[in-house]
Amino acid sequence: MGIVTYFNSSSMGAKPKKFLAAIFRFIGLFMLTFFLITIVWVVALKYINPPVTYLMLSNYFVQDYPIEKEWKDYEEISSNLALAVVAAEDQNFLNHCGFDIQAIKTAIKNNAKKNKKSTKGASTISQQTAKNVFLWSSRSWIRKGFEVYFTGLIELVWGKQRILEVYMNIVELGKGIYGAEAASQQFFKKSAKKLSKREAALLAAVLPNPIKYKANAPSGYVSGRVSWIQGQMSNIGKLEF
Repeated sequence: MGIVTYFNSSSMGAKPKKFLAAIFRFIGLFMLTFFLITIVWVVALKYINPPVTYLMLSNYFVQDYPIEKEWKDYEEISSNLALAVVAAEDQNFLNHCGFDIQAIKTAIKNNAKKNKKSTKGASTISQQTAKNVFLWSSRSWIRKGFEVYFTGLIELVWGKQRILEVYMNIVELGKGIYGAEAASQQFFKKSAKKLSKREAALLAAVLPNPIKYKANAPSGYVSGRVSWIQGQMSNIGKLEF
């Protein structure tokens, strides 16, 4: 009787172990599949231009905005715009590995002094590009975690010039207007290749809220930002990858 009881208890103890082993195998397989798919995805988009982003589709279906965009390679966009968006959005772009640690520390310190309605972010151009290309819009920690992951991947695989090229082609610059070429044609009736320093600064100046602010009808706030951005452009001088 004791022998029978021993074997029965041993069998019952083995089942939970097998179940846990199966769970760990599933998790391991899921993570491996996730890493393989996302790595292939990121590598592919180093050479293939993203046709559409979540923001474009969301605005189209939810807000009923049009989708106006025209891809231009980095060399077909004025160097003034590349310099302007770096000056306006991420002056340490060429030096950081995707995350501006000092800017994050400063934002945390400043936000601790303010209420939640006036918080200030510290997203780099790399982070914004990763979010816009691969992810959905949300403030959840899950989405933020994926953003960190994809930011690291594009920094490693794409490099700075490709990140900036993609950013300038997908960034929202007006109601249903995405990327440098569409914005240049809409607001200045010219190609993005021919943007002047002021025109480039005007486009960069509306980035905090491209629906509220207009590059071709700058408010006092936008005009002030334009002057500041042009000053920063002169300080930076030239982007060298």
